[in-house]
Amino acid sequence: MNETNETGSELPRPTSDALDEIIGRRFPVLDDGFVRVTDYMGNDGSIVQAARVSYGEGTKALSEDRGLVRYLMRHRHTTPFEMCEIKLHVRVPMDTWRQWIRHRTANVNEYSTRYSIAIDSAQRTSPAEWRTQTATNRQGSAGKIADDVGARLTASEAELHRLTRAIYEERLAAGVAREQARKDLPLSTYTEAYWKIDLHNLLHFLALRMDEHAQHEIRQYATVIGTEIVARWVPLAWQAFLDYTLNKIVLSAPDVELLHAMNSATPDGVATALRGLRWLERDANGRLAANRERAEFVRKYEILFGHPPYWAK
Repeated sequence: MNETNETGSELPRPTSDALDEIIGRRFPVLDDGFVRVTDYMGNDGSIVQAARVSYGEGTKALSEDRGLVRYLMRHRHTTPFEMCEIKLHVRVPMDTWRQWIRHRTANVNEYSTRYSIAIDSAQRTSPAEWRTQTATNRQGSAGKIADDVGARLTASEAELHRLTRAIYEERLAAGVAREQARKDLPLSTYTEAYWKIDLHNLLHFLALRMDEHAQHEIRQYATVIGTEIVARWVPLAWQAFLDYTLNKIVLSAPDVELLHAMNSATPDGVATALRGLRWLERDANGRLAANRERAEFVRKYEILFGHPPYWAK
């Protein structure tokens, strides 16, 4: 039975024409992965409807849907965004899926290698795609491996994939249980899953996984989900998310204090503020010691003013 409005007439199911056009279409990611929409509930209007029911008369001053959606996003009124849900079918390497599944605010059903034979596909790395470990972040990468080393690593990767698949299939042929035969498959092996999540939690996922510090592989999936799917599904919410969440700059209390000092104090006063933050400490070689908070402030300053602060040049 369809829902009715206050006049008693039936309310149509909220839909998104732009999203309807791509339901079932596979968007490729990495070398053999993909993301596709299988179903969804709600649209931008559903967010507005939920907010107006919740807030009653208090929202009538925000006459335009766009203004209300942006207000909700800006002030982190999250419940109305939970009224929209989407179900995705994804193919993703197991190591990337390990990061993905840490977001526990979704409903998940994954391809089982206990019941079925493992997907015969593993993520391959081209010679130019091998990355070096960053010196400032234990969990990150920066820079590229030399081409000749990359070519050697890609060749050994291909041999590893061939060998582990052959061993896996040998075990199956010998009658080994699938749940045991799979144990030496590499984490690069692709898995598939259905992933259903509401819009509020999806946007939280995208805020973390589209960030420039996210691992490259999962960032590729997040970018496709955001730009190819969410942008079509709820364009008002997507633009508000870009403006107020993904691309926002957060200033801490020390950031604000230092900006005030730089605006009104003498160079000596700025130096005093920097020393108070312990941003001028030196290492054993007399160089400025690494300081992540200082580096983050410099990056924010560069975004705001187009150049680093004078004391960081």
